[in-house]
Amino acid sequence: MPAALPEYCENCGAAIPPRAAACPECGADESTGWANAECEDPDEDFDYDDFVTREFGEGKPEVVPHGLHWFWWLVGLGLIAALVLMWV
Repeated sequence: MPAALPEYCENCGAAIPPRAAACPECGADESTGWANAECEDPDEDFDYDDFVTREFGEGKPEVVPHGLHWFWWLVGLGLIAALVLMWV
């Protein structure tokens, strides 16, 4: 006879359905012994700064706004003049 299934997962605390083969939240089961090994960080010495440097490089171009093109300044002034003339 198989071992009794716990009502709540000893690993994450989630409720376990009556005939579940594993915890629906963390995946712990009888073969893992409902152990905390499922939630441990497998790569504790991960260097995030090194990862960012490798992925994105160090020489990132700076984003410099260039301002509005002269055409859009004229469009804006024309709209303002049209609104003023409509109110007069």
